[in-house]
Amino acid sequence: MANTPSALDAIRRIVGPKGFIDDAARLEAFITEERGLWRGSSEMAVRPASTKEFAAVVSVCAEANIAVVPHGGNTGLVGGSVPRGGIVLSTARMNKIRELDPVDYTMTVDAGCILADLQAAADKVDRLFPLSLAAEGSCHIGGNLSTNAGGVQVLRYGNARDLVLGLEVVLPDGTVWDGLRRLRKDNTGYDLKQLFIGAEGTLGVITGAVLKLFPRPARRETAMVAANSMAALLQLLTRANTAVGAMMTAFEVANRVSVEGAVRLIKGVSDPFATKHPAYALIELSAPRPDDDARNALESVLGVALEDGVIADAVIAQSQAQAKELWRIREAIPEWTKLEGGSIKHDVSVPVSRVPAFVEQGSERVTAEMPGVRVVAFGHLGDGNIHFNLSYPEGMDKNAFMKHWGRFNAIVHELAVGMDGSFSAEHGIGELKLDDVLRFKSEAEIELMRTLKRAFDPKGIMNPGKVIPEQGASQGEMK
Repeated sequence: MANTPSALDAIRRIVGPKGFIDDAARLEAFITEERGLWRGSSEMAVRPASTKEFAAVVSVCAEANIAVVPHGGNTGLVGGSVPRGGIVLSTARMNKIRELDPVDYTMTVDAGCILADLQAAADKVDRLFPLSLAAEGSCHIGGNLSTNAGGVQVLRYGNARDLVLGLEVVLPDGTVWDGLRRLRKDNTGYDLKQLFIGAEGTLGVITGAVLKLFPRPARRETAMVAANSMAALLQLLTRANTAVGAMMTAFEVANRVSVEGAVRLIKGVSDPFATKHPAYALIELSAPRPDDDARNALESVLGVALEDGVIADAVIAQSQAQAKELWRIREAIPEWTKLEGGSIKHDVSVPVSRVPAFVEQGSERVTAEMPGVRVVAFGHLGDGNIHFNLSYPEGMDKNAFMKHWGRFNAIVHELAVGMDGSFSAEHGIGELKLDDVLRFKSEAEIELMRTLKRAFDPKGIMNPGKVIPEQGASQGEMK
């Protein structure tokens, strides 16, 4: 795919001087993955200011066979927005809330809106947009939808695809599909929006979305629980689901290594328990009324669990400030592994009932492969998504450890899939997991994906080399 000078000049004219970046120094931010694990190449980053400009740019690229790589907040973890030639198409200048309707419980937004800004806008009209994840201060909603982001409230509200009513998409030939419908029921054929959610920009570029809003909780209750095993926390989750139902919005878990690292390396994080424990859970209940129902329910569930010996200890936040302190422990876990470096990531899911067995068997297998490796297991027990990350053994060179990425991926992913799970729960495929697609998906499933790709993007210009492994395609490598 050659970038012809005339085509690039046409793109410059479409977006104007504020709409493109073509000097090497400023381009670096668009071709390098946030953690520095991938570095790609591109002649130009294009920043359209409207859907019309997006469509015109893609039309030029289609005519000239120029690859188009969509780019949001650059917070992805699988190399999905790293360009391998062509142009980078950024949503950064499309960042307006087009309409916010508290009666319909909807918000129509540009793809470049920052997630935290959408949360705040909903809050101002006494509504809730529940998608919440670590990168919410910089990630774009278009990227969240393109990767079907998960986060900490999937247990109650679902993944990103569950929070969308309609989409606006620029297709690979420059056509705009206007599917910005606010309907809760529309049974008129294929649900086209779901094809683009989770497709990582390989079928088209999301430029707008109609998002679902919910009543803003009037009361939140937060507790941190200590237990002797993940199996005990699973038992607690089962009890809590029965007792409090839809009030439970989060049930996050972490092993001891995860919490110890946060306390050791992240300023302001402290262990709420005097005694060390093998496993921890962070529980949040949300209620529509400001009365004590949620707190009473939480106290009852935890009190009985303590009496029965299911859990070893529990702390219930007495104020909003204390609740933030407990959540800070959970938030600090990925922070400390990033700060320390030398971490091999796994984002997997298994049926909820198998999470304890997965953590136990996974720990045994990776330790047998490399004695001393530190297992950092944390995540969303309520929906079966565990981040099973591995930190280098003490005294080992970090770079030497990172060379084992592929071998550890194979061990962990084989275990997860063998338990009827997935090798990617919420991070997507990008470049990182293309080999896993070939290894774990059936030929029929891969061919269906390729058929969709050929139908939507016959020239193969939309984010080539991502999500769908094509025979003979050139894949990027991690640094």
